[in-house]
Formats: sequence, structure tokens, C-alpha cells
Amino acid sequence: MIVDCAIYRDGRRSEEPPRDFSDALDLCRLRDDAFVWIGLHEPTEDEFDKVSEEFGLHPLAVEDALKAHQRPKMEVYDDSLFVVLKPVAYEPDSDVVTAGEVMLFIGDSFVVTVRHGEETTLGAVRQRLEGDPDMLRHGPTAVLYAVADSVVDHYLEVAEELGIDLEELEAEVFSPTASGSRNTASRIYAFKRQVLEFRRATGPLAHPLVRLAQTGPTGTRVPFVRDEAQPFFRDVSDHLTRVNESVEGLDRLVSDVLSAHLAQTGVQQNDDMRKISAWAAMAALPTLLAGIYGMNFEHMPELTWVWSYPALLAIMAALEILLYRTFKHRGWM
Repeated sequence: MIVDCAIYRDGRRSEEPPRDFSDALDLCRLRDDAFVWIGLHEPTEDEFDKVSEEFGLHPLAVEDALKAHQRPKMEVYDDSLFVVLKPVAYEPDSDVVTAGEVMLFIGDSFVVTVRHGEETTLGAVRQRLEGDPDMLRHGPTAVLYAVADSVVDHYLEVAEELGIDLEELEAEVFSPTASGSRNTASRIYAFKRQVLEFRRATGPLAHPLVRLAQTGPTGTRVPFVRDEAQPFFRDVSDHLTRVNESVEGLDRLVSDVLSAHLAQTGVQQNDDMRKISAWAAMAALPTLLAGIYGMNFEHMPELTWVWSYPALLAIMAALEILLYRTFKHRGWM
């Protein structure tokens, strides 16, 4: 559905709402300092057909905007610039990272934003821009920068929350009372899965932001984006670089934690096997002696001796004590 539609002149929102998309676009084309910003949330095909027809959006970009499930990217068409961002949200209680999508169509005198999911709202971005007329005077470029900056800044917050949770998981794994259960391994795998989901949102965005932050000999290499916006996009790109470095660090660390947990589990299993083997050896000795003297042969030594039975029990006890002390000294018991 259409969330908001407004015309901005000289960095300020027009109090009179446009009658339709065509009227809004015509008004903006008459002035260099005006543009229209249309915000949509999970639009239907019929709703978006009206927008794409009025603004001449490329059919391939329109298809991507309707179907969603796109990687972060930037594509340049004849009449517009198409940018895909993936805002993320992290729920610490359930340790789940969810990603939404924000698509932006940038033209000379218009911005169309299409949002999928509930991970972010652009209302706060619009409100912040409307409170900064100097920034908003830069037109559609300012909207692209503000949305990208908001998404990447939230990446930093999510990376910090993931780091805190990983520290707690690491402390649990290396705790002296850690049980090494399968539940711990499953939690580590689940956390690694969330880091991977986060990486899918942040990694592919690096190249588009680098392009937006660079300029060529005759100005910006990206059409529909003003030259003076380069330092702002460079700042966003630097923040994203920090995020990607944090994500790589988290991924390596969670892999190390998983390896350490599996190693601990293997060591614990070896200790258990040593204890089981020690007890089995202690049980085997009296069984061996009892088995020998339980055979029904007529001519066997000590059968007619009065003290044979207590002597055999004493030998068994002495051997058991000897084995116990040996295994105890080696740490097998």
C-alpha cells in the first residue's frame, strides 16, 4: 500500500498533497529544487503498475521490487537508479536475525521507496530529513543517503548485540561446569546460522556503496546522484566496512568456539572411555579367577586345601586394590 506521498520544494515539504502521481511529477519537473517522494509497503501488482507507468520505471527493476528476496545491489537504468538494501533486526531472546528489504528508485525529480517486511520503517528517516532542510535540498540523493545511513547504522547495533551474545555463549562453552551436551552444539550451529544471515545482508552492499563514494574525471560515476554526496556515501561505506570486519570476526570466532566445543566433547568422551575401561579391567580379574575355579575338573590344585576359598578372596581383593591405586594414580578413576 502507499504509505506516504509528498512533494518537497527547496528542502521543505509542500503542505498541499499532490492530486495524483502524474501531477506531482509534472510539478517537480518545472523546478530544479523540487522532487516527489512516494513510499510504499509491500505493494500489490496493480498498485505498483500505476507508479511504474507514471515514473517510467524499468520492468526488470519493477519485477524485483514486487517479488523481493533480492541481494543488496545497485543497477543503473536509462531513467532511474535502482538500489536494494536489506535492513536486519535481531531478537536477543530468540537469537534470530531477520532481514527485510528496501528498494529505492532514484530519478532526477523523484524517489520511490518500496519496503518489504517489518524490520525497518522509513517514517523515522523521512521525519529526520524533513527536520533538516539543508540536507533535503540535495533532493533524491539526500533520501538515498539517509536510508542507506540508517540501515548501515542499525547493522552496527546488530553486530554489537551479536558480539555480546557470542561472549555469553563462549563463556558457557568454556565454563568448568559445561556439560558438552548436544544442546550446546546445536546452539552454536544456530548462532552461526544467524551470523551467516547477517552476512548475506551486509557483504554484497559493499560494492554499491564504494561506487557511490567514488567519482570519475567528469563527476560522479553513478547517474542521478549528486557529486557533492561523495563524502557522505564514503562515510556510510566506512561504517559498512567496520560492520563487515565485525561479521568476519564473529564468523571466525564462532567457528573456533564450535571447534573447541567439539574438542572438549572428544576429550570428555576419552576420559569416560578410560574410566569405563578401568572399571571393566577391575571387574575382569575376579571374573577370571572365579571362572577358573568354577571349572568342573577333578584334579585341580588347592581344591582340597582348607584355606583355599578365603585365600582366593584375599587375592582378588589385593589385586582389585592394586588396580584401583594404579588407575587412580594415572588419573583414570
